[in-house]
Amino acid sequence: MSSTIVSSAPVRGTAVLLVGSMGCAMTVLDTNVVGIVLPTIARDLHATFADIEWVISAYVLCFAALLLPAGSIADRFGRKRVFLIGISMFALASLACGLAPSAPALYVTRALQGVGAAFLLAPALAIIGHAFHEESARARAWAVWGGIMGLTMVLSPLIGSGINAVLGWRWAFYINVPICAMLALAVLNIIEESRDPTPRTLDFPGIALFSLGMFSLTWALITGPERGWASAAVAIRAAAGVGLFLAFSFVEQNREHPMLDLRLFRAPAFVGAVLAMFAYAASAQVMASLLPLFLQNAAGNTALAAGVGMLPFAVAMLVLPQVGRKLAAYMQPYQILTLGLAIVGIGNLAMMYAANGHRGITLIVAMAILGSGGGLLNGETQKAIMGTVPRHRAGMASGISTTARFSGILLGFTGLGAVLASGVRSAIQNGMQQAQLPVVPGFVDHVAAGDFDRALGMYPQAMSSTLAHIAQDSYGQGFSSAFLVAAVVAALAATAIYALMSRAAE
Repeated sequence: MSSTIVSSAPVRGTAVLLVGSMGCAMTVLDTNVVGIVLPTIARDLHATFADIEWVISAYVLCFAALLLPAGSIADRFGRKRVFLIGISMFALASLACGLAPSAPALYVTRALQGVGAAFLLAPALAIIGHAFHEESARARAWAVWGGIMGLTMVLSPLIGSGINAVLGWRWAFYINVPICAMLALAVLNIIEESRDPTPRTLDFPGIALFSLGMFSLTWALITGPERGWASAAVAIRAAAGVGLFLAFSFVEQNREHPMLDLRLFRAPAFVGAVLAMFAYAASAQVMASLLPLFLQNAAGNTALAAGVGMLPFAVAMLVLPQVGRKLAAYMQPYQILTLGLAIVGIGNLAMMYAANGHRGITLIVAMAILGSGGGLLNGETQKAIMGTVPRHRAGMASGISTTARFSGILLGFTGLGAVLASGVRSAIQNGMQQAQLPVVPGFVDHVAAGDFDRALGMYPQAMSSTLAHIAQDSYGQGFSSAFLVAAVVAALAATAIYALMSRAAE
């Protein structure tokens, strides 16, 4: 009897790991698949560029804001129970996304999907962590988990482009429903209920202030290109965001059990590691959502070709964490982080060069360089953060790491999107003036959204070739500016991280 128990334990542990990893992979799959179908969504729903940004931002905002509270709720009320609730919410929201009749309806349901994703991912991570206690077993489990996440990132563009070509963009959401049903059945049969005997109290003021602050800044960045950066509406939203974050800082410093313990930020090495995570997410990981827009609207590829075209970036993101682990034997963590961000900066500069009309092998190499820097950071940022705090603060440090990652994705996408939109609008105006063509009201908005067919339909058919060239070239110029800003962010972060962490390493 005892031998049966012993022999079945590793099998059950593997099953728990695979189920938990599948739950985590659902969130990665959804984010990257939606990135591929964004241009098709814009055309089908006649969306503006701001609408497109909200489709991604609403999801990431709710995801980032609720991930920490979702973990606390799972610890208190049961990880299996909350996991099942998260799966159900994610499935229902995915169905609603697929049925959305308009762009506003889509990004509202995407926000609900982000809520479901938070309550899916947080308990899944806790279940994996609870299932493996020994240090060696835990390390192997997280290595397998990381491999599954990396493989999901590689396959996501191919899956998204295939779904879009064969079934249409709505199936990018519908496909989640049967997958969630299978996942729920696996959870019911394999996962055992577990709770934290001393769960953390929920920091409702911190959650509210952080969420509202992120929303205000996101709103300002998304509306800036359309309303004008000097407009009162944008200034009020930006000021509200800053004010809310100041209030968040004050509240967190005076709470006994804060959502984020800001005292950890007194250590320069910890600040540097968190900054590395944020910069990595804002200048490299965010490209999983932005590069499909570039490949389709600037390079003129179909969604299917864009999915294949993402492979140099995605494969490099998968392979380079292995290189990072080998480099760790010869380099300090801050050196690897600095190197990774330097490569990301070079990759973004190479993408800027490719965006200015240099395609073919140049684009492939540029994407591979960018993915290489991102992959190196993806394997090292979390480890660097956890290595700068005492063991008993690991839970809080992990929460800060996750929040920094998704905050970086959110602000990176909206910030670089704002640069892109402003650059596209300016380039179109200049292109139309040089071609001595009148600008029909609405033309610039449709081009900025990537809805070229609708934009070209405003002019006589004889002008379509000239207008299509202007539109595509304008998108390339807009992306050139966005890649330059991403390169500057990576370079500044690399400099700051070296200064902060090298001093602590001496």
